[in-house]
Amino acid sequence: MKILFLLVGMVLILEGMPYVAFPDSMREWLKKVSEMKSEHLRMLGLLAMSSGLMICWFVQRSGFFQ
Repeated sequence: MKILFLLVGMVLILEGMPYVAFPDSMREWLKKVSEMKSEHLRMLGLLAMSSGLMICWFVQRSGFFQ
């Protein structure tokens, strides 16, 4: 459970960094994202989830990170 909370905290830190560093650019980017078609957003979400799953699988299965 501790690891889960640490991961959530790390995700929030990473998600918040662009808003702190580049607030104006993020506002423009969010405007562009809000104008995208739902199908494209769905595909981007699927790509992000698949990438995350592959990274987790690789880290768990490989002995590279021991």
